[in-house]
Amino acid sequence: MKSNTLNSSVLRTWLSDLSAGLVVFLVALPLCLGIALASQAPLISGLLAGIIGGIVVGALSGSHTSVSGPAAALTAVIAIQINNFGSFQAFLAALIICGIVQIIIGALRAGFIAAFFPSSVINGLLSAIGLILVLKQVPHLVGWDQDFEGEMSFIQPDQQTTFSELLTSFFNWHSGSLLIGMVCLLFLIYFDSKKRAQYLIIPSQLMTVFVGLILNYLFSYFAPNLFVESMHRVNVPVITDISNVFNVLIAPDFNAFKNPQIYFAGLSLAIVASLATLLNLEAVDKIDPAQRVSPPNRELFAQGVGNLILGFIGGLPVTSVIVRGSVNINAQASSKKSAIFHGIFLLISVLVLPMWLNAIPLSCLAAILIVTGAKLVNIKNMKRIWDKGIDQFVPFSFTVVGILFTDLLVGIALGMGASIFFILISHYKGPLKIIYEKYFSGDVLRINLANQVSFLNRTSVEHILKSIKDHKTIIIDASGAQYIDADILRVIDNFVEEKSHDKNTNISLVGFENKFGIKDQVRYQIHTDQELQRSLTSEQILQMMKDGNKRFVSGQRIPRDFNRQLLATAKGQYPLAVTLSCIDSRTPVELIFDVGIGDIFSIRLAGNVVSERVMGSLEFACSIAGAKLIMVMGHTKCGAVSAAISLHNQGKSAREVYGCEHLDHLMSDIQKSMNFSRFKKEFTDYDSYKEELETMAVKANVLQSMDIISRESKIIKQLLDEQKVELVGCVFDITSGKVDFV
Repeated sequence: MKSNTLNSSVLRTWLSDLSAGLVVFLVALPLCLGIALASQAPLISGLLAGIIGGIVVGALSGSHTSVSGPAAALTAVIAIQINNFGSFQAFLAALIICGIVQIIIGALRAGFIAAFFPSSVINGLLSAIGLILVLKQVPHLVGWDQDFEGEMSFIQPDQQTTFSELLTSFFNWHSGSLLIGMVCLLFLIYFDSKKRAQYLIIPSQLMTVFVGLILNYLFSYFAPNLFVESMHRVNVPVITDISNVFNVLIAPDFNAFKNPQIYFAGLSLAIVASLATLLNLEAVDKIDPAQRVSPPNRELFAQGVGNLILGFIGGLPVTSVIVRGSVNINAQASSKKSAIFHGIFLLISVLVLPMWLNAIPLSCLAAILIVTGAKLVNIKNMKRIWDKGIDQFVPFSFTVVGILFTDLLVGIALGMGASIFFILISHYKGPLKIIYEKYFSGDVLRINLANQVSFLNRTSVEHILKSIKDHKTIIIDASGAQYIDADILRVIDNFVEEKSHDKNTNISLVGFENKFGIKDQVRYQIHTDQELQRSLTSEQILQMMKDGNKRFVSGQRIPRDFNRQLLATAKGQYPLAVTLSCIDSRTPVELIFDVGIGDIFSIRLAGNVVSERVMGSLEFACSIAGAKLIMVMGHTKCGAVSAAISLHNQGKSAREVYGCEHLDHLMSDIQKSMNFSRFKKEFTDYDSYKEELETMAVKANVLQSMDIISRESKIIKQLLDEQKVELVGCVFDITSGKVDFV
């Protein structure tokens, strides 16, 4: 049974890749020819590039979705080099050098550079290519085929621009092409959803081609004036004699290797082609529904092998191409076999199928590319980038505008430049973060250094340090810094030297010694000692506890050196407060009030009830250890309080319900705080009033514990009367983290 399921899954994958490869082939075919024409190279060179890019590069690549072939981004570079060297054969020598260099780059694992392209730039690349596809394919959709497929430049070879060509096409359309194009476009849009696409046996893109062919065939019989002629259809070179197929291959000019400029041309071509590949590979991975990650080094190696072969047989250079990759994904390709199939179909088309392929209207293929381009633009993604902030949207916009009005590499350079600009701005604004911290031992000004502090931050650092005045304790903390420039270290050293003459200022350096060569200087006290304990009043201690809870709620807890506090308090303890709280795992008192080691005593007992042993601990804390604040803290959704109410309503003991023989002592203590007779109706209808009753019961239980403490301990009552100790109650909200005092 498992074997049959596995075989069925494998068959579906193969069929999916086969149909996707056929769709990519149909789109790639005119693009290969158009790019060859734009590059001023023989038409067969574009087809060879598509064949090798599909079969060889596809087989060697580690990408599941990327499809390689001749790239529009390289047309200008190729045309210039062909003109410079005087022949296409001499250019092929440079392509051989390009392939060798790419193989070396891949072997040296230099593909890591792909990780340095910001996501905003990659998103800009996708959106720009999508816009260009839509704008460039609209003329072909309406039958204005004056420019070749694959032409992607803003300023076209005929000196028109993308927009002027678009405007011209609105007044020079072909009725048959327009009708076929619109029917195909509507067909694709209708079957775009998976729910509708399931009614098609083959992918909608492939079905669209058949729709175009059938319509044009019907036009030839029933509406000759609408028939789409050859100039508006695919135009594949026809090889009349298959036995002479190898005669179309073009060998390189090996004498060109004597020209030193060939090596420079090959190197520059390798750099441009590799950069284009890495960018397109990153972009294709981004739109892959399975979010698979392609290995860049393996891809560069595969591209190098492909270009090396193409240099020997007369092809154009190949790169990973976003147009082919996105069509491949939209056609629901499952693996890299679809890229290989697309190359095989290109090979077959050159040998035996040119007459059939030449019947396909270009407007039909234009519809496929327009839908692909529209998906790449992705308005929702643009909005997400806008929501992320100007530092993401500006590089995105620069990339889109740059690619749209110039070419891919210039647009990427503009996007990267904008990203670097915002990085520099953030470095200038945020090299230091100043935090005002309130400890029991006094106020501290902490200066946290950023992760990277370069020489670009020098002016900003100097300005911030000079603005610091009248602070007794200053901590310069480099714990989070990975790099600090030598100029910045000198500025800090000068600041410390200047402040060292001020007897009222204590400067401590933390986190420098292990990384940056400056010796750490720890001169501050952030633990409670006897002098501090005597000097603070209970009101001040209570306010510090409240401030600590505010820091906890806001997520701005003080970074404490617990190892230093541990050593400092090892000789003795001088706690300021004692807390009686519940054992609930969600109520860690030290975290809730953001206190350090040695600051408070903590007594934890289920339901924060008072027993003789608890009372003894409280007396020790206040009378002997010197604590000036007693805090009883309950919390919302307390399990002990909830159990006490439940047991009362059932009229049963904890032993009967839970089998716990000692739990009844706790339950009875908690139940004493609840006025069951007053709220008889509410406690009877417990489920309707559960949250309200439990909160009320928690507060009542806190007040009862406070009452017991103040009544049953003579020494604590005396300390309270003499105002040497203060007794307070509070409830901790486990949802918000806020403490409310009662």
